[in-house]
Amino acid sequence: MQCPKCHYNGSRVVDSRPADDGRAIRRRRECEDCGFRFTTFERVEVTPLLVVKKNGTREEFNRDKILRGLVRSAEKRPVPMEKMEQIVDSVENRIRSLGENEVSTTMIGEFVMEDLVNLDEIAYIRFASVYRQFKDMSVFLEELQEVIDKENRE
Repeated sequence: MQCPKCHYNGSRVVDSRPADDGRAIRRRRECEDCGFRFTTFERVEVTPLLVVKKNGTREEFNRDKILRGLVRSAEKRPVPMEKMEQIVDSVENRIRSLGENEVSTTMIGEFVMEDLVNLDEIAYIRFASVYRQFKDMSVFLEELQEVIDKENRE
C-alpha cells in the first residue's frame, strides 16, 4: 500500500479490526520508509451502483461525495468524523439493500438527512439547504420549523 505522505510502496499493518458491521476491515498501517501512520479500508467489491442525478445523467455511486457533503455541513460543529462515516455506511447499506442497480440522488439525500437530523440539527439544516436548494426564506423556515416540532415531540 502506497504511503500518502512519501509515496513509498511498503507499509506494515499495525492494527486490524472489523468495520461497518463486519462488511469491511479497517487497517492502521505504518509506512516502512517514513513511519507515517494511515488508515485503509478493505471492502468486498460489489456490483456497480449508478446514481441518477436530477438532470437525468448517471454516474457511479461514490461514498466520498456523501462524506464531503457531510463534512461541509458539519464544519465547525462538534460532529466526530467517525459519526459521519457511520452515516455514509448506513446510507450505502440502505441503498444496496434495495437491490436496485440505479438510485436517485433524491433518495440518497433523503437517507442522509434522516440520519443527520438525529446527529446534529445545525449540520442537518446546512445539508438540507444545499440539497433541497431553498429558493427563499419561507422554504428555509418551513424546514427549520419541522426540526423544532420534531424536537418538541421528543
